[in-house]
Amino acid sequence: MQVRTLGRTGPAVSALGLGAMGMSNGVYGPADRAESIATVHAALEAGVTLIDTGDFYAMGHNELLLAEALRGRARDSYRLSVKFGMLRGPGAEFGGPDGRPEAVRNFLAYSLTRLGTDHVDIYRPARLDPAVPIEETVGAIKELIDAGHVRHLGLSEVDAATIRRAHAVHPVADLQIEYSLLSRAVEADVLPTLRELGIGLTAYGVLGRGLISGHWSAGRTAGPGDSRAFGPRFASGNVEHNLGLVAALRRVAEARGCTVAQLAIAWVAARGEDIVPLVGARTRERLAEALPALELDLTADDLAEIEKAVPPGTARGDRYPSAFMAGLGVGN
Repeated sequence: MQVRTLGRTGPAVSALGLGAMGMSNGVYGPADRAESIATVHAALEAGVTLIDTGDFYAMGHNELLLAEALRGRARDSYRLSVKFGMLRGPGAEFGGPDGRPEAVRNFLAYSLTRLGTDHVDIYRPARLDPAVPIEETVGAIKELIDAGHVRHLGLSEVDAATIRRAHAVHPVADLQIEYSLLSRAVEADVLPTLRELGIGLTAYGVLGRGLISGHWSAGRTAGPGDSRAFGPRFASGNVEHNLGLVAALRRVAEARGCTVAQLAIAWVAARGEDIVPLVGARTRERLAEALPALELDLTADDLAEIEKAVPPGTARGDRYPSAFMAGLGVGN
């Protein structure tokens, strides 16, 4: 397994990370607990050391699942990246972000208990709380770092100005943000800022929530409990156009002797040594497909063909429903 370092101050992690969100029900439909745990084990055995979760994923279920999957493993053999701050209601409805310092300490206390650990490797607010200056939220995380409960500061889905303000309080290890062939807004201002300041990037959504995995098909509908039912890019009229981009990408993948998913992951990894793609594999089969992507050495000709197949800005539909787009630091 290749290793990459998250920025100048962050930890060394595997060049491919595992996103655990889909391993809990209510995101992409029903999840198989036994298969999820087996997938975490398979990832660890393959050398994956970066595991990403959020305390609000299924209201804590995801952290409890990871605690079970990681039980008995040496704590220094993996790195836990945890997002916090998204309030939920008893009906699983979202109540907005909470970045107050007292809330930060409270969220971490619960996460440490659920995860069964004494520290989190990277701790990050899931979204910017517009009612709380980022300096206050980061200041609280800095205190937790000084106390040994957190190792590194991370950010998620914020703009370049917010990154600078946060970094002035405490060095930021990495920004987690959506980055894929379909979502490239990060390239304009955010990525140059990260590189100027020496901050890494962990990219989620590298397969567009399955849209560019090569496994989504026209006419397919998201089942009960699958959030893609509300995803604009999966909506009728948009999905057909977007699958046309996937068809063009498939031709490039076939010429390289790889799958569409592998090509899409390799493209993100090729954007820089400071970028670590996260794959939301829920099964050992999908994980086994993703891992060889790191072995793809994309040439300049390959990259040109990929750009031709999926030019920037050609995806149709926003990456989130409109109610969630307002909370993002960058657009599509």
